[in-house]
This record gives sequence, C-alpha cells and structure tokens, in this order.
Amino acid sequence: MQIHYNPYSLPRFKNAVLTVGSFDGVHLGHQKILAQLKEEATKIDGETVLLTFNTHPRLMLMRQDSGIALLNTWEEKIRLLNAQGLDHLVVVDFNPAFASLEPEQYIKEILVEKIRPAIIIIGYDHKFGRERKGDIHLLKALSDAHHYKVQEISEEVLHDVTISSTKIRKALQSGEVAYASDLLGYSYELQGKVVKGKQLGRTIGYPTANIRLQDDNKLVPGHGVYAVNVFIPSSNMELKGMLNIGNNPTVNALTTTIEVNIFDFKEDIYEEIIRISLIEKIREVIRFDGLPELKNQLATDEINAKKILSAAD
Repeated sequence: MQIHYNPYSLPRFKNAVLTVGSFDGVHLGHQKILAQLKEEATKIDGETVLLTFNTHPRLMLMRQDSGIALLNTWEEKIRLLNAQGLDHLVVVDFNPAFASLEPEQYIKEILVEKIRPAIIIIGYDHKFGRERKGDIHLLKALSDAHHYKVQEISEEVLHDVTISSTKIRKALQSGEVAYASDLLGYSYELQGKVVKGKQLGRTIGYPTANIRLQDDNKLVPGHGVYAVNVFIPSSNMELKGMLNIGNNPTVNALTTTIEVNIFDFKEDIYEEIIRISLIEKIREVIRFDGLPELKNQLATDEINAKKILSAAD
C-alpha cells in the first residue's frame, strides 16, 4: 500500500475506485466496504484508493468536547489497512481550511482533479464540505460532468458498521475484550513506551512494565486483569503475559496505570515501545489485605492466563 500525505500532489492512479472515511477500528464492517472496493477495482482493472484523515474530524470540529475514544492509533490504522490489500491511502490534513471547502469545491479540487476516480463508493448518509452540506445526491448530480460513477454502500452494511463500532466500544469499556476482538476481526491492542513505575511488583516476584500510551485519544479497556500477548518491535520478540489496568487498591494508589507482567522475561526494556494484544479478561481489580495475599492471587492469575493464551494459540 502506498501512502500519500499530500493530496495536492498525487500520482495518476489507474481507474481509481475511491471511498472516503475515517475507518477507525478497521473492523469487520469496514472490511466489507473495502472488499467491495477491491471487487469493483478488479472488474475495471483499477486501483483501490481510500481517502482518510490524519485527525478524526470530530476531534477537530468539536475540539475538547467530543469525548471520542479511538479504537486505533494512526500507526495501527496504517498497519490494518495495509493488511487489507489496499493500493493507495491518501491522507488529508483535516484542518479548518479543509473543513471550510464548499462541497462542489471539494469534489472538483480534491476528488476529481487530484484523484480522478472512475468509481466513487460512498454511503447514502455521507456528508462533506462546509457545514456538511455535500452528500451522495450532489456527487451523483455532478458525476456525468466529471466522468465518474457513484456506487452507494448499502444501508445494511452502514448500519452494521455503526452498530459494530458501538458494540466494540461498549465491550472494551466493560472489559469484554474477547467479544470486541470477535467484532474487530483481530485482537484489540494497546501500544506505548515502557516507563519507570513504583517497581512494587518486583518486590513480590512479579515485575511489571508500566506503559505510557502513545495516543491520549486511544480507548483504554475497563479496569481488570487480562491475559495478553506482548510484542517488542525493536527485538522482534513475541511474548506472553498478564496486564493490569486500573489503580492498585491494595497499596491505596489513586491513579490508573497500565502495567504488564511478561512471563519468563527479565530483560531491561525501559524506554522501549511495546505492543500488547488483549486476549481475555481474567478478573476484576480487587483490594487485598496486604502484599502476601496479592502475591498468591497473582500466582493464580498467571496459571489462568497461561491456560487462556495456550488455548488461543
């Protein structure tokens, strides 16, 4: 997949079949749309093109009041879209100037003059341009003049996308990561840098890597202990572990942390970027009557996590 960060300077695509959207999650509903894109491109010996945004439109338009939690970081989205076999990703800087383009101007100056689509595949409810005045009816009205065809994504597929996104977010917020992964088509991930923590875990034989997420808008699953797979990109290591999300009530901690105990691993990975795939929730966060009781529970958690991860392999 080729990524183009300047929509005003693009190569000439071959019979471009285009769709537009944020595609946060790149879940199974989104994948149906991308499959339709690829199917139509194959029919006309064309190339698939997805126009997306470097910032979720709601984050820019609604500023700090959006309350949106994203399913993907930018890096995750790129990796997931690449796995779908897209030919081209065109990235638009969704800024006030872009948002203020008149709908006709957006169609002419961005879609037609820069991408030159043979086919535009778009949802019946897709809005674009200043004050979101543009829609599929305008695209169809201008299609003959600009020599492209418009295909409507069915209401059924779009309904599935919306419902799936809502279900995924609710499942993650309640800790149902296995169900969320079924809807996504892959295991939900958290990625961040390993930073210094209180190092309490090592005093009871369960050292943890404290994770600082790379994107503050990334949705963090509900508090709990999870069986996880761990990937360290710098060394290409794939490991297993258990992840705790929450405060530590046993020691009266007030702040929420994300920390992973990596099984059979003793290397120093401070400042490393690691990627964590959440497989299944083991239990809720519990307050224990001291560190010995916590240590006993962690031993049980490790046994349960290893069983879950072995079954998932």
